[in-house]
Amino acid sequence: MVSDDVLRTHLQELRRGTVVMASLVALRRPDYGYALLQRLTEHGFPVDANTLYPLLRRLEEQGLLTSEWNTEESRPRKFYRTSDEGKSVLRRLLDDLAAVQTSMTGLIEGADR
Repeated sequence: MVSDDVLRTHLQELRRGTVVMASLVALRRPDYGYALLQRLTEHGFPVDANTLYPLLRRLEEQGLLTSEWNTEESRPRKFYRTSDEGKSVLRRLLDDLAAVQTSMTGLIEGADR
């Protein structure tokens, strides 16, 4: 029987790439980090804050997200939004995900190529 640690490791690897896509999808509508954490969790993508915030900074450095500070509220918040380049990358990632799903379905169902 496979240990819980082994399974947890593989599940973590599987979700790591999907969190990037989920963030790019979710941030087509501007939002701040904590609200994004909540939204991702609600949709089945639980992410630790110590993982999400560095991811947001990296995606911003890559030009896939833009950000701006909202100082109108009592506490300033940094809002993120998927950039045009981020939307383009997202389309490519979603296309590749669909291709992977098709390939996996073929393998599962035993279809020949």
